[in-house]
Amino acid sequence: MKVKISCINKNNRQSAHERIAYVGGYHNGSRWKLSLADAITGIEKGEYAFYTEVNGHVRNVIVATRNGVKYLKTEADNDTPDNLLSLAECPA
Repeated sequence: MKVKISCINKNNRQSAHERIAYVGGYHNGSRWKLSLADAITGIEKGEYAFYTEVNGHVRNVIVATRNGVKYLKTEADNDTPDNLLSLAECPA
């Protein structure tokens, strides 16, 4: 299922690779929100194909690993999840 990520929730970690706690958005008219771990598992199992759209640029979201820690990033970022980190905070 191809799903757009339009918001995130950050934790207090300083590392850019460990700062996202939740991703979310709207799909088929309903608000959704997943923990980072659930989003990573969904991608790895082929259940979800996430993407972002920032300033008209659509980018696929992939799972990356740095120092043994899995995180999400957009394909175009090379090694920083800035596109995801720049998204608005998801509502509580």
